[in-house]
Amino acid sequence: MTTLVVIAKEPRPGRVKTRLTPRFTPAEAAELAEAALADTLDTVAAAPATRRLLVLEGTPGRWLPPGFEVVAQCAGGLDARLADAFAHCAGPALLIGMDTPQVTPGLLTVDFADCDAYFGPAEDGGFWALGLAAPDPALLRGVPMSTPVTGKAQRERLTAAGLRVRDLPRLRDVDTADDAEAVAALAPYGRFAASLARLHRRAGGDR
Repeated sequence: MTTLVVIAKEPRPGRVKTRLTPRFTPAEAAELAEAALADTLDTVAAAPATRRLLVLEGTPGRWLPPGFEVVAQCAGGLDARLADAFAHCAGPALLIGMDTPQVTPGLLTVDFADCDAYFGPAEDGGFWALGLAAPDPALLRGVPMSTPVTGKAQRERLTAAGLRVRDLPRLRDVDTADDAEAVAALAPYGRFAASLARLHRRAGGDR
């Protein structure tokens, strides 16, 4: 069975989801980030795994359910931090971020019996999930991150290494306010959708 890894930031105002402002305040953006992270962790807790690992920038809070190991993110760019997350895994691992609260346990239930890697493309050109049967940090180091071609570059890195890659469904990350609306509609019963609805009510429906 697989180690499920979540890489995330502590949801602190001004440190997370800064592209949600100015439509939302930094505190409101952090509230949405906390809800997205809580939904993600609950989903990971419900999916089959031998180990559940949170690679965190910051300090755990009330949003962390039981059953997770927590390790600190290393310094450096996102490629280095993702590579280091996989360095904590000795066997098959699937890594996701905190930006897809619509993810389901079924999407995280993977089997490496006939493939070496799983790749989950994101609508913005990045990727929301990466799974490796034999985690190798070198497969991530040096991949350009946060660009429209990040996902393409990362997938090409996998195939260039001779890995058999299986694609997961394309998902939309929550980066902007429009993303937040679209993702909440996809998962209307989660904490993220509830937080967004609460912020709309607080603003009188103007957002």
